[in-house]
Amino acid sequence: MNTFGNIFRLTTFGESHGEAIGGVIDGMPAGIPIDVDFIQAELNRRRPGQSKITTARQEKDQVELLSGVFEGVSTGCSIGFIVRNTNQHSSDYDNMRDVFRPSHADYTYFYKYGVRDHRGGGRSSARITISRCVAGALAKLALQQVDITIQAYTSQVGDIRLEHDYNHYDLSKAETNAVRCPDEAKAVEMIRLIEEVKGEGDTIGGIITGVVKGCPPGLGEPEADKLHAALGAAMLSINAVKGFEYGDGFACVTQRGSQQNDIFLPPHQGNSEAVATLPTASNHSGGIQGGISNGQDIYFRVAFKPVATLLREQPTVDIQGQATTLTARGRHDPCVLPRAVPVVEAMAAMVILDHYLLQKTTKI
Repeated sequence: MNTFGNIFRLTTFGESHGEAIGGVIDGMPAGIPIDVDFIQAELNRRRPGQSKITTARQEKDQVELLSGVFEGVSTGCSIGFIVRNTNQHSSDYDNMRDVFRPSHADYTYFYKYGVRDHRGGGRSSARITISRCVAGALAKLALQQVDITIQAYTSQVGDIRLEHDYNHYDLSKAETNAVRCPDEAKAVEMIRLIEEVKGEGDTIGGIITGVVKGCPPGLGEPEADKLHAALGAAMLSINAVKGFEYGDGFACVTQRGSQQNDIFLPPHQGNSEAVATLPTASNHSGGIQGGISNGQDIYFRVAFKPVATLLREQPTVDIQGQATTLTARGRHDPCVLPRAVPVVEAMAAMVILDHYLLQKTTKI
């Protein structure tokens, strides 16, 4: 329904043009320093109006923490929060009230519920990811206490892709350009492509790569809730996501087992946790084996389709099934990837923290 997670749980509410977006977080460990400026900075990475390749909407997306924090630390009680909606142009969607937009959730929501909020997509809007970014920021603050970090970046837009894996790049450079790509030359090409597509009233998709560092061995369940399955479910729940792979993913099918196996190496000298931190000669597995983390970097890729809203005429049908045409109005992203990077990080942070807390319940 509207709840994500096992121990660290987020329940969200709100619509794109309603009063507010918000949520309730259960399971946040007590005593975690809560940096509100950090939470707001994570929201700022997601919000519209950041650059000429994102939607021109200007929304402050100011978070208000309502409970669960006292004197700057988490209390262990539920954390309630809201982000009030502002700068809404609901009239931009009047021509969509009785029309189904191609490849949107309009038809499926209408068929399921018999009613839909046509203003900005209502509950199906990507604006709902605000709640995920708030919860993800809180999860990151908790993970900082155990030295687990999460970084995502744009690795492909259209047919422009990075030529190397994440180890080749300084991932901190992803935040130095509008498309959030750590390769400056490729970023220029990606931005140019997005601008070209935007000028044509069209949209473009791509891939975001995520990297989790410092994750200990043992996270994930052996059967129904494998760690990679949980990450996949989290990523596939994000608007516009069409695919997920971890480690070498689909590329491994062209290799043999002798090429793919990650050979274990003797533990590093002076390591008091030798068995728990065995290094490997390679990491084709993406830090997860048998559904459980093995202590190596976890890396994955998330494929995003082109945004479904086009600023050009498209044929469609209305709620009576009559043929018609639709030209979208308003302010829309030509490519979702730059603003989706923090959402990918947020979902990964929630999954990793949730499984970290689950693992703590399995041992005395």
